[in-house]
Amino acid sequence: MENHNYSVLEMNGSEAAFQRVDKDRGKNAKQFTWVLLLKALRAVGSIAWLGNGLWTLLGVIKNRLIFGQGVTMENEKSNKGRFLFRIILAFLVMALTFLAVEVVAHLKGWHYFQNHNLHIPQTSEIQGWFNMIYFGWLKIRADYIAPPIQFLSIACVALFTIQSADRMLQCLGCYWIKFKKIKPRIEGDPFKSDDLEGSRCNYPMVLVQIPMCNEREVYEQSISAVCQLDWPKDRILIQVLDDSDDENIQWLIKGEVSKWSQKGVNIIYRHRFIRTGYKAGNLKSAMNCDYVKDYEFVAIFDADFQPNPDFLKQTVPHFKNTPELGLVQARWAFVNKDENLLTRLQNVNMCFHFEVEQQVNGVYLNFFGFNGTAGVWRIKALEESGGWLERTTVEDMDIAVRAHLNGWKFIFLDDVKVLCELPASYEAYRKQQHRWHSGPMQLFRLCLPAIITSKIAFWKKANLILLFFLLRKLILPFYSFTLFCIILPLTMFVPEAELPAWVICYVPVVMSFMSILPAPRYFPFIVPYLLFENTMSVTKFNAMISGLFQLGSSYEWVVTKKAGRSSEPDLLAAEERESKAMNHAQLHRGVSDSGLSELNKLKEHQEAAPKPPVKKMNKIFKKELALAFLLLTAAVRSLLSAQGVHFYFLLFQGISFLLVGLDLIGEQMS
Repeated sequence: MENHNYSVLEMNGSEAAFQRVDKDRGKNAKQFTWVLLLKALRAVGSIAWLGNGLWTLLGVIKNRLIFGQGVTMENEKSNKGRFLFRIILAFLVMALTFLAVEVVAHLKGWHYFQNHNLHIPQTSEIQGWFNMIYFGWLKIRADYIAPPIQFLSIACVALFTIQSADRMLQCLGCYWIKFKKIKPRIEGDPFKSDDLEGSRCNYPMVLVQIPMCNEREVYEQSISAVCQLDWPKDRILIQVLDDSDDENIQWLIKGEVSKWSQKGVNIIYRHRFIRTGYKAGNLKSAMNCDYVKDYEFVAIFDADFQPNPDFLKQTVPHFKNTPELGLVQARWAFVNKDENLLTRLQNVNMCFHFEVEQQVNGVYLNFFGFNGTAGVWRIKALEESGGWLERTTVEDMDIAVRAHLNGWKFIFLDDVKVLCELPASYEAYRKQQHRWHSGPMQLFRLCLPAIITSKIAFWKKANLILLFFLLRKLILPFYSFTLFCIILPLTMFVPEAELPAWVICYVPVVMSFMSILPAPRYFPFIVPYLLFENTMSVTKFNAMISGLFQLGSSYEWVVTKKAGRSSEPDLLAAEERESKAMNHAQLHRGVSDSGLSELNKLKEHQEAAPKPPVKKMNKIFKKELALAFLLLTAAVRSLLSAQGVHFYFLLFQGISFLLVGLDLIGEQMS
């Protein structure tokens, strides 16, 4: 061979030469050393990652709490909010005091916290004034403090068990629906007619309403999606119900409405000069128009909702031949569900709400709470139930309860989805949850007499009072906040009133597991989900108390901040639909000149309008921070008493409260 770097060797018995070699023979001490070094390197890398994260968190705490860089303090408008903060602060001071006493006792060798069968020394055994004070505290703790804490903990555990059983039954009902493939179905083709000239008459008259208020970021995509609904143009009317108090936003929305009107869409713009009653007042004002009597159904979409073109064809046919049907509710789908950790955790909650709660109640009870949007109402059902009322901040749940008391039935369509947006910042999500949990308590007080005196079946009354309101709206935030944020830290300093490990660990994990089942791809987030739900309990408890006792913040309506997010497939589909609409649109010549001139004026006004500067700030949430320090103090006390499960739960729950209190979850607010 010309290349001398190779040599040729003749071998006999090629089969023996290329036999499979046992891998175990090839291992030697050097290979084992490399494997151990690689594993050690991974372990060091993990420790370094954790240390870097802890160092970053400490730096954020220093910058935000000590120096106040780029943050604003949470503004407590209600006396009740300030009162709850003072209560949590008092618990924190007590916990720090108790911890100091226990540390001193531990250093002196009094290891009583490791033994719950405490020995109270006699007078002859007492030496020194500190000993006397400490042993006096032990007696007071055992005789007077522990019993009420133990009683409250037992009550919360009982409520916790009842709520867990309710959730388990709902999950079983959902899986039975999946197994039997139970869902509302449309019989035949409801729009088919032998008479071609009269085929359009099979399409009922539908009114579509888009209530909005200062929705600069999302008004355009919402109006665009609704204007492309596949329905005969002469059988549909779109109302854009604008409650904006910003004149620039009003001009922008008028311009968008004018643009679609030029394409032949039957759309009108309405603005109220007297803006009372928030969304309920807006819808009530629109339903009072004279032309509404010509329409049979009304579909409602909030400003960030983008229905598919076939939405009405998938929902309205269910009303045919079912005169007792009052509402058809579709499911929400989210364009930004994977934007950050906060939106992922919200998506877990919403998947459980729609796929389990709404679907199970719709199939077995023909009743559920209206979600306020992405639904179609029979106008007759609205009118007979009293119409929209402005007495609470949950007008959607209000009308649903009154319609149920009047005998109307609801159905939920899990396979009909409408795109919308989740709050991407903790502040926006917190305000939304406050409204969603204070309103039901207002409504419960107002509706309780009507429920008791109504003519519906007794089991329906029991379902409304015991399950719909008390268990799922009142008891859930109460026990979650009381058990995990107050009682659990106190039991670390009062060991006579202890919580068993199954309450702290196993049941919450099982509950979180059931909640996350409708969204199985989010299983890696089961631990953050559990911690975050307990963290949100302070906001939900705060809202529940506000609504129950008619405090000022319960009547506060804050529009949820939206950013106008759209996923890439949604943008491409919307662009394709809009291009088709542009190609097939027929402009009405009678109004085109004036309409186009008005549109040009609106565009000029839009370009001339100054754009406000955008400045993003983090907020410091005082109640969450106070609870964080309370839980971390209790974690230190638990570490002294060597309670493993309790320590880890308190530690991670305290860190969760700390991250939320420093506004480190979700995006910043502008």
